[in-house]
Amino acid sequence: MTYKVKLNSFEGPFDLLVYLIENAQMSIYDIEISEITSQYLAYIDEMKENNVNVSADFMVLAAELIQIKTRMLLPRHEEELEFLSDEDPRSDLVERLIEYKKFKMVAEDFQERAILQEDIFEKPKEDLSYYLDNPDEQIVVDEEQLIRAFSLFLSKRTRLEEVRKHYTHVARQKQSVEAKVGHIRKLFRKLKKKTMNFKELLVDEKDNYDVVLTFSTLLELIKEKSFDADQKSTYGDIEVIALEGEKNE
Repeated sequence: MTYKVKLNSFEGPFDLLVYLIENAQMSIYDIEISEITSQYLAYIDEMKENNVNVSADFMVLAAELIQIKTRMLLPRHEEELEFLSDEDPRSDLVERLIEYKKFKMVAEDFQERAILQEDIFEKPKEDLSYYLDNPDEQIVVDEEQLIRAFSLFLSKRTRLEEVRKHYTHVARQKQSVEAKVGHIRKLFRKLKKKTMNFKELLVDEKDNYDVVLTFSTLLELIKEKSFDADQKSTYGDIEVIALEGEKNE
C-alpha cells in the first residue's frame, strides 16, 4: 500500500500527527496505529527526499509510534492478557495528543484576539498625579456664616428675578405700541373730533406705563405725519390734532 502525504508546514511532530489523524477521519481515542505510523514515516521520508532538515523531535515520535505498533502486534500469553486487559499501548499517546490540542486551540484563540486587537486603538495613559497629589479642599465654616451666606444667596436670587420680570415687562410693552396706534385712530374716528386732549387718549391716567406708551405712540404718529401736537405752556395740556390725511382715512 502507498501513502500520499502532502507536504505542509507543521510546528512540530504532534502537529503533524494530529493532522494525519484528522485527515484520515479517525477518532483520537481509537487510533489505527499501524496506518498512522506508516503515513508518519512516509512523511519523514518525503521530507528527507526534499532535503528538508528533520528535527530530532520528529524522529523521537517516529520511534515511539513504531514501539506502540510493535507492542500492539506482539502476541501475549493468556496470563498477561488477563493482567493487562485494561492497558492500551496508545493511552499515553492519546492523553498527550488531547493536551496538545487543548494548548493549540488556546494558542489559536490568542492569535485571533491579537489580530482583532490590531484594529482597536487605546487611549494613552494620562498623568493623574495632579489630581492625586492635590486633594479636594474643605471649607470649614460655623453655623452663623452658613446662614449669612445662604441669606445673601436668596437676596441675590430675588433681585435677579425682579430684573428678569422688569425686562420681560419692557419687552411686552414694546410689542403693544401698534395696538396703541390703532386705539388712538379708532378713538378719533368714533368721536369724530379733529382735536383731542392728550389725557383723553389715556386709558388710566394713574398708570405710568400707559402714559409713557401713549406719549411714545403719539411721537410715532407725528413722525408719520398723521397727527400733530400743540402745547401752549410748559407742563400745560397737550392738544393732539388729526391731520387732513388721517381724517380722510
